[in-house]
Amino acid sequence: MSSANLFLLLIALGVGAYFLGRRRALNLRDAGQTLHSLPSYHGLFFALSTALIPCVVLAAWMIAAPQVVDQRMTAGLPQDIQKLDSGDRSLALSLINRLVPFVGTLPAADLQTLRAGGDRATALMTKLQLSLVEPPKAYVIDAALNKAQMISTSAWIITLVTQALAAAGFAFAWMRQVALYRARNRVETVVRYGLMAASSVAVLTTLGIVLSVLSESINFFKSVPILGFLFGTVWDPRFSAAGSAGTTGQFGLLPLLWGTFYITIVALLVAVPIGLIAAIYMAEYATPRVRAFAKPALEILAGIPTIVYGFFALSTFGPLLNQMGSSVGLDISPNSVLCAGFVMGVMIIPFVSSLSDDILSAVPNSLREGSYGLGATQSETIKKVVLPAALPGIVGASLLAVSRAVGETMIVVLAAGIAANLTANPFKPVTTMTVKIVSQLTGDLEFNSPQTLVAFALGLTLFIFTLGLNIIALSIVRKYREQYE
Repeated sequence: MSSANLFLLLIALGVGAYFLGRRRALNLRDAGQTLHSLPSYHGLFFALSTALIPCVVLAAWMIAAPQVVDQRMTAGLPQDIQKLDSGDRSLALSLINRLVPFVGTLPAADLQTLRAGGDRATALMTKLQLSLVEPPKAYVIDAALNKAQMISTSAWIITLVTQALAAAGFAFAWMRQVALYRARNRVETVVRYGLMAASSVAVLTTLGIVLSVLSESINFFKSVPILGFLFGTVWDPRFSAAGSAGTTGQFGLLPLLWGTFYITIVALLVAVPIGLIAAIYMAEYATPRVRAFAKPALEILAGIPTIVYGFFALSTFGPLLNQMGSSVGLDISPNSVLCAGFVMGVMIIPFVSSLSDDILSAVPNSLREGSYGLGATQSETIKKVVLPAALPGIVGASLLAVSRAVGETMIVVLAAGIAANLTANPFKPVTTMTVKIVSQLTGDLEFNSPQTLVAFALGLTLFIFTLGLNIIALSIVRKYREQYE
């Protein structure tokens, strides 16, 4: 039985156990006994006892079984195959995996024909629609047959194990169920642990990402001095072909860090004032009819793909800036900091305006009424009362906009270019760390070369940069939250 079908079977058993447990609890109540928990909790106790542990075992098997089968199959290969380098051994394993779905259903006569080779083997491959250049060798067929048998055997074993666990769980629930059994407590305990496991997924995922990026960054810094990376002013990785002995190039971070910071600042100078003013208007001045139209219309900007913004900057806004600059004697490149920052700022306006609008609307009306009672006008109330009270949320909205701008790639590629320049001129092209992360991982390069590993060092730097922004914003939020709450 396949894993998907087995999972559906376990879910069906759990659903059936729920109704049986609930029906039995109702029978106990109809017999005049007082239940400690509602019948639905008894049903959930039966369902969890029947299906939870088998599903966990099935999930663990789905993760571990392919690796165990591959290891045992590889251990059975001839020694000369196991001694091949990683590339040739991968080709052999790939061929074996392609044969696994076929050899498991072939009769012994056809397997013997494949082992013998020749024209009959070629004709059989054509019949089976096996697109191979030549008949596979005997050890390949034997390895594929061995793997197919192990997969089939493990599937039967996990089917029997999960069904036995489901039966044992159902029997356990049946024996424990009495009128005063604390089924609700047991169910809520399981739910609490499930919520804890779900909440730990984000933490463990972040930890795994940080550890993987950190380990590869350490490998990079074994080839490139960390001080040269952090304080270098020249970005010239000088790609070399795989296996060739070439120089490692120069990996100066400052041009990329400056480009990221520069474009983000320009984007924020566009997005934060416009977004905040729009939020103030919608929250404090707009009528319900205008607000119902204006807010969804503004949020449409967030749904436009970034490649569309980049194409707009490349084909329309960049040439427009160039023409406007030429008319007043300025040399504005079509690919520039100003072009990328402005278009990116337009893109992140909804992040600022929508969140700030919700935050301003959440400020208690009692603060506004108290200000009006002291004789303040509406504009004075907004400046002196509403905005300070909503400041922590506005900082959070701006931080979200910063994170969105820092991680943007397509707009920078099309609107600012890929040149790593260290310049303060907003009319010149620059690039960002995210663009170079993509470019360094693109192409036919050895994975352990400095040209590739530098992408992980850039990712680690970007992570530390955004973490620092989070810490600064959190300190601001805590400071003013204590003041206004």
